[in-house]
Amino acid sequence: MQDEERTQKFNDLSVKYSQYYKGKIMIVPKVPIRKLSDFSYWYTPGIAEVSRRIAKDADLSFDLTGRWNSIAILTDGTRVLGIGNVGPEAAMPVMEGKAMIFNYLGGVNATPIPIRTKTKEEFITVAKALEPSFGGYNLEDIESPKCFYVLRDLQKELNIPAWHDDQLGTACIILAGVINSLRLAGKKIPDSRVVFIGSGAANIAAANLLINAGFKAGNLVLVDSKGILEPERDDIDSLMVNNPWKYDLALSTNSERLKGGILESMKGADIVVSAARSDPNTIKQEWIKSMNDYPVIFALANPVPEIWPHVAKEGGARIVATGRGDFPNQINNSLVFPGVFRGVLDSRSKGVNFSIMVKASYEIADFIENPDNDNIVPKMTDLELYPRVASAVAKATSDEGLARKTGSKQKFYDTAKEIIEENRRIFQSIMDSNLIKALPGD
Repeated sequence: MQDEERTQKFNDLSVKYSQYYKGKIMIVPKVPIRKLSDFSYWYTPGIAEVSRRIAKDADLSFDLTGRWNSIAILTDGTRVLGIGNVGPEAAMPVMEGKAMIFNYLGGVNATPIPIRTKTKEEFITVAKALEPSFGGYNLEDIESPKCFYVLRDLQKELNIPAWHDDQLGTACIILAGVINSLRLAGKKIPDSRVVFIGSGAANIAAANLLINAGFKAGNLVLVDSKGILEPERDDIDSLMVNNPWKYDLALSTNSERLKGGILESMKGADIVVSAARSDPNTIKQEWIKSMNDYPVIFALANPVPEIWPHVAKEGGARIVATGRGDFPNQINNSLVFPGVFRGVLDSRSKGVNFSIMVKASYEIADFIENPDNDNIVPKMTDLELYPRVASAVAKATSDEGLARKTGSKQKFYDTAKEIIEENRRIFQSIMDSNLIKALPGD
């Protein structure tokens, strides 16, 4: 089956199955309800005492309610996957899918909340108002540069972790893939030159994360629709006002002060990370030949990558990664966010930062004991990955002084594994009982 045909098949099945199940998640009670008296402590009158105690100490909400294991997936639907500004209603299918993955892979109760807001200020106001209900926020599918302002302000003002997955989750898995790519190529982090095609949320966050992981800022080059980022661009003053994150990278990266476009940026590069438009002609096969030895291409646009993997390999690429699961080396946020949130919830963390993210990336990279060119990152079915990431993150939040609950990495691992496995046992028992209908046609 050709690449385009396979993509259309998945599209058609997704619509068919969504119509059949009418949603991917549901809420059910987790406590026994056997007789009338049970309601007297699950609800009134007994529940009033629980409220009184939380009123005296708000942190008890993490011990006496489900807040300890609950997050919100917040979006305004302004940049959904590769299809753009489709609005909050159309964002819901993606948020439900995210919630399903959170629950199955991380044992996290995630509530999808698409919100109808127009400005970053409105979004921040809604998020701050909802904080008492949740132990963390996963921000999702918010247009750039709004997403940078929202994340920055929420991380400053909330006492729970705020995480923008299109920035931080993508950056984490990119770094993990880059680490193993360099291991295979026999190259060192400080000596490696990385080109980022596309300068939106994902690649700006990835560039900053790589710098925090030890890459030299001057060895990084970013390209957007107007060309290579550098201090003498005509729009540099506009960037300073409208997108200070991109502006800062324009000043600190590209020490050679290269000018031009994608072709010029790729010359002599060790790794190209593209998070640009969904067009297989974005990266030309012949441009790969101008890269350094052992070329590595991450073509991450969805649903169609910037160059098809077989085309990149024919052009000389040794390692090719995409955002899709039907090709080797899927650079997918789903390898990151379930474990990260399991970790920050288990430690009752008040936040998350780049240092914690670097540790998460190394935990993911180290999970692959013997990487090869088609095996640089784990797969979503590597279920042991998630408690390992969770324990690394939880311990890191403790080390950073952000955790309400402290402990050893082993203790956090045991906690995460128990929660995730119990959650899967419950799910499997529902499947075995046929309470979840089989796929139509099976």
